[in-house]
Amino acid sequence: MRKLIAFDDDTFDKLKQLGHDRMATLQELADEAFADLLKKHGIPVDLKDALRKSAALPKEGARAKTGFTHSRKSGS
Repeated sequence: MRKLIAFDDDTFDKLKQLGHDRMATLQELADEAFADLLKKHGIPVDLKDALRKSAALPKEGARAKTGFTHSRKSGS
């Protein structure tokens, strides 16, 4: 999907120079920047990240759904 993003002249010149220095396109710089922004806010970038994040969720939610508890009643 294509979207139009505006930069002021100074920022655009710096991005072009950074791309030139790193031998990267403006698209590659933008992809990296947006991936970092999503990561910063805890939003998975791709399916692999989403699966990793869901596997790391605390187990408390699963116990609450099943009603399972660790308490024992005495048998006297």
